[in-house]
Amino acid sequence: MQYKRIVIKLGTNLLTGGSLRLDSKKMEDLVQQVAELHRKGHEIILVSSGAVAAGREKLGIANKIKDIPFKQVMASVGQNRLMHIYDELFSQYGINVAQALLTRSDLSDRSQYLNARNTLLALIDLKVICIINENDVVCTDELGELKFGDNDNLSAMVSNLVDADLLILLSDVKGLYSADPQQDPDASLISVVEKIDEKIEEMAGGAGSSHGTGGMVTKLEAAKLATSSGVPVIIADGSQPDVINEAASGKSVGTFFTARSSKIESRKRWLLSGLCCMGRLTIDKGAVTALRKQNRSLLPAGISQVEGVFNRGDVIDIYDGDGNQVGSGITNYSSEELGRVKGVQSSEITNILGYEYGDEAIHRNNLVLI
Repeated sequence: MQYKRIVIKLGTNLLTGGSLRLDSKKMEDLVQQVAELHRKGHEIILVSSGAVAAGREKLGIANKIKDIPFKQVMASVGQNRLMHIYDELFSQYGINVAQALLTRSDLSDRSQYLNARNTLLALIDLKVICIINENDVVCTDELGELKFGDNDNLSAMVSNLVDADLLILLSDVKGLYSADPQQDPDASLISVVEKIDEKIEEMAGGAGSSHGTGGMVTKLEAAKLATSSGVPVIIADGSQPDVINEAASGKSVGTFFTARSSKIESRKRWLLSGLCCMGRLTIDKGAVTALRKQNRSLLPAGISQVEGVFNRGDVIDIYDGDGNQVGSGITNYSSEELGRVKGVQSSEITNILGYEYGDEAIHRNNLVLI
């Protein structure tokens, strides 16, 4: 068995065939493939889009209104319909399904993160296929987006959460191309990506699909998170015959993103997920070397910039001077305190603050690198 525990994300354009309603034939085909994997002993979790489209179809409303309250209403109506379809399709194979609606806040708290993890793992043990979607009914931010705000990133978070062996992102595109295939006839499919760098990100462009919330940019974001947690990722066209079984067996389909590291323990995956990030530090080259080459803690002397408002004990992200993320960790000092001691030697902390919580801004034991 090439991959045992697999998270599969099904995109809106795949489930609707690019239309405004769910494509029953396509869903039947996808469920049949998942059921076959389940029969072979694979552990499957589905992250499924399509609730908004299902709501539009059920209420007979055309795709004219795009504001967030409308989408939330459609998601509320459609989620029930979507799950009913999945329940009927999987029951044909004797498979029970469960539903989980998640928001970013559900996973940002450590105890809730562990509760969600324990529930999903228990469902796996019971051989129940859990179908996950974002809780669009309550989940918005100040920018008016449905956040996480796409199921690509949610699926990466879920892969991180359950220690998946593989994440498969299925949509209506074959994978990552060297250029936009609709604009450049010479564009070629990239079969393997070992590192998601600036060159790879440029290939993704900025376009999303017409009815979903994610495009290739969000898929790369998801792949970056999953691979940094030790989970390889495949982006492929869900309309390709038997694509799920071929991907699960290790055959070459779509674009394969290799895991950048071995699986890391659960607490460090939680730190790296970005769900609970409250701020950002920029560090100098010497500090980057100390963290990566010498396995040291982050000291105030290596910090060049402090962004955001955070308290002692919050999770913050760490970047180098070129804007590349180095890692994440739990800070020993608040943003106000680090703003005062950044760039100084640890021996000066007490003189500046009048107290100290240790020499380290972030201790090595509370730090995870990517």
